[in-house]
Amino acid sequence: MGSVSVGDYVKIAEGVYLEGLCYDFARDVIWYSDVIAGGIHGVRPDGTQVTSFNDQRMWTGGVMMNADGSVLSSGQGGIMWNNPDTGRSGWLLDRLEGQPINGINEMWPDGTGGIYFGTNDIEMIIEAKDTRPTAIYRLTTEGEVIKLDDGVYFSNGLGYDPARQKFYCSDTFRTSWVWDVEADLSLSNRRTLIDKSDCDGLAIDADGNIWLTGFRSPGVITRISPEGVELPGVITPEGSTTQVRFGGADLRDIYVNIVPSDGGDSLKDGQPLKSPSYLYRGRSETKGLAVLPARFNLD
Repeated sequence: MGSVSVGDYVKIAEGVYLEGLCYDFARDVIWYSDVIAGGIHGVRPDGTQVTSFNDQRMWTGGVMMNADGSVLSSGQGGIMWNNPDTGRSGWLLDRLEGQPINGINEMWPDGTGGIYFGTNDIEMIIEAKDTRPTAIYRLTTEGEVIKLDDGVYFSNGLGYDPARQKFYCSDTFRTSWVWDVEADLSLSNRRTLIDKSDCDGLAIDADGNIWLTGFRSPGVITRISPEGVELPGVITPEGSTTQVRFGGADLRDIYVNIVPSDGGDSLKDGQPLKSPSYLYRGRSETKGLAVLPARFNLD
């Protein structure tokens, strides 16, 4: 695998509209989703394709790892798991409050083995209609689902800071939120982190700075300090970024999903996309925060 300097990028995969993204530290594989073409796809840092699964499943917005090597993926109907080594799969969560799940978008580890996740209104997204309000939840390793905040309109990128004191969520088409995290992992004191209506996926670096992508922000990822101060942005390839993740042995490799700059609005309006999306590998000056695997006992 060739080295990449800070500011340079290497294209390693292509799709229609790439969204969910995670780095698999155990396998040195990047797993990504294509919300239009469907499926979860694995690729190595040098661009070698590994495998794909759930090829017919569209609208997967979030991907993350479980400690047993299974890949968790959100989307219509809830959260699925697939083990690439055994070929086995199943549902981690397919009902909320006794009802079938409309959709789930992003996920983030809660630090105890469970996850935070946000719902989304896939039914209305498919019909290109205004979406209904969504909510933020926590799923414990015992299977308990706890609603944390239902004042979010379109939950998207999530993040939990290194000090485990603040929690972030992109409320797409509106703003970016931050909460305080209480001792019981509940959320309080919701407030605006930065007024950015095109906010999408996000990542956090080792200093606690938030890397906030934007589907109308071509060529740059916005960076915000934990205090809410906007920092110099991270330059990306042409197009807009839907998600970013850190990887590699030193956590300074970065992986970014780049989509057409009008792609997010095209999806919202039910219009066809005019050009493909790409997954790139780059290099960061600063070390990132690893998204650690969940620790669910999967049957």
